[in-house]
Formats: sequence, structure tokens, C-alpha cells
Amino acid sequence: MSDLPFTLDQLRILKAIAAEGSFKRAADSLYVSQPAVSLQVQNLERQLDVPLFDRGGRRAQLTEAGHLLLSYGEKILSLCQETCRAIEDLQNLQGGTLIVGASQTTGTYLLPKMIGMFRQKYPDVAVQLHVHSTRRTAWSVANGQVDLAIIGGEIPGELAESLEILPYAEDELSLILPVFHPFAKLETIQKEDLYKLQFIALDSQSTIRKVIDQVLARCEIDTRRFKFEMELNSIEAIKNAVQSGLGAAFVSTSAIAKELQMGVLHCTPIEGVVVKRTLWLIFNPNRYRSKAAEAFSQEILPQFANPGWNHEALKLSQKKLVVNTLDTATTTSSDAG
Repeated sequence: MSDLPFTLDQLRILKAIAAEGSFKRAADSLYVSQPAVSLQVQNLERQLDVPLFDRGGRRAQLTEAGHLLLSYGEKILSLCQETCRAIEDLQNLQGGTLIVGASQTTGTYLLPKMIGMFRQKYPDVAVQLHVHSTRRTAWSVANGQVDLAIIGGEIPGELAESLEILPYAEDELSLILPVFHPFAKLETIQKEDLYKLQFIALDSQSTIRKVIDQVLARCEIDTRRFKFEMELNSIEAIKNAVQSGLGAAFVSTSAIAKELQMGVLHCTPIEGVVVKRTLWLIFNPNRYRSKAAEAFSQEILPQFANPGWNHEALKLSQKKLVVNTLDTATTTSSDAG
């Protein structure tokens, strides 16, 4: 092919349709008209000589060729964004973007503090925080959509070789009770006392719930013996339910600082047991690392890490995209001469 059969705009439109599920919603998200989107898709299908969408159902469904093009298109768009960010870096930290990922707990209670400190120092840098499951966050880092992330769950095994995974901090899990619960009057309780409580927890299929169960198991606490009163879909809902007297729960200590200060929840120690999990810092060492990401890594991350945390591991050489590009350009120029 002498010319590419697609444009970046067409790839963006394809990605938007796949994400939104309809041509109309995709057009709205891109701030263009629906006829313009339809025309671009028609042109793209004609240029590729394959149908990209099954048009029989109510929702826009990709064909096999559509899925294939979307897969490569997302990689192409990701590299384009990476290129733009590298060029923006030439202006030092007077602009640019920092994209940080997090799992649910770290994204709700830890990262906002870190980003707030960073924004005070570098107000001209646009910061995005992407909060998703550990698995989705890890893939975003691997694909270059996120600069770095702090997560608390288990990282997919297939990403172990492509990501740098560093133990970052210890997150303690606390047993919280209503302030008027009889156990709230005790200095400590025994492990066996846990099986007398009624518990409130996240859905059994949630990543955070599985992590908590695994951590408690390592402390020889059998959550299968717990009496679960209800399952809720957020840490905030669990805290409110405990505060209302509906049961007890294990939550991250970082999630209850405000409630403990206000005296609306009680944190009850368990005799001889400290329940902790490891928070992990992940990044892709083979991707370009912006100056904003470097500044965040060197100036903000150490302030929240474990004592003695070795942040030297973060001082990696940036991916030499610009150098490689210049080398290629020089070779091409020499060939042409």
C-alpha cells in the first residue's frame, strides 16, 4: 500500500463507537455530528474493503475485522499520545500531563493527597487519576495509558515480565465497630471474638474483598466462619452501615481517619494480631517517562512510602524514543543523499 487506508481521526471514531456502543453516543462524545461519524466509518470500510460493524442489532457490534483494527488502533493512538507528551516535555514542567492509576482504596484515600501536594508544586501540569480494578489498572500501565500506579491487589501473572513491580507501603486493615457496641469498651479483643460478630463486607467477587480475605487468612483468621449480615458495593457504604450499628467490618486504616477523629466509628485492636497488606508501585520501564512522572516519583512518592523505601529503583533511563527517531532520520537523510 502506497498510502495508509485509515486516518487517526477514523481510528478515534472507531474507538469511540466501540466504547459507547452506538454511532450517536460516539458522535456526542467527540463533539461531531452523527452523519459525520457514519460517513467516516463508511469511508474506512470502503478503503479497507471489509465491514467493521454488524448492523443488525440495536448496539453497534464490531466484526472480527473491526476488533482487529481496534486492537491495533488503540496501540497507534497510545503511541501518538506518548509522542505528544514527549514533545510537551521540552517545555520542562510548564505544561504536560501526568496520568496516575490506582485501585479503589488507594485511589479514594491515598492518591488524592499525593496529587494535591504535586499540584501545589507544579500547578501547570494537568493531572489525571484513573481509578479501576487492579487488573485493569495494571493493563493500563503496561499499555502506556498510565504513567504509574499504586495498587493493593494481585497483578495479572502475564504482566509480571513487562512491568516493574516494587513494594511501596504497608496498608493496615482495621476492625471497625459502632461506637456503642459492647466490644468498643474493651482495650482489645481475641481472634475468637470475631466469630461472634455480624460482618458487613464488599461483594465476595470484588478484588478488595479477596485481598482482605487472603490477608486475614495469613493471620489465621478464617473468614468462612464469619457471619455476614450484608454485602455492599463501596467502602463508604460499609462505613456508614457500621456507623449505623448494622455490623462490623475490616477496612483500610487510611479510609477511616476522618471518622475516628470525629468519634463516629470505633477501631478495635485484636490481641496479638496486626493485619497488613502490601501496596505496590507499578510502572512500565520500557515506556517513555515524562518529566512530570519523574518529578512525581522523586518528590512525592517517597513521602508516603515505607521508611527506608528504595526509590533509586525509579531512576531509570527514559525510553530513547527521540534519540531513535533522530537516528532514523539521520540514516534516511544519508540514504537520500
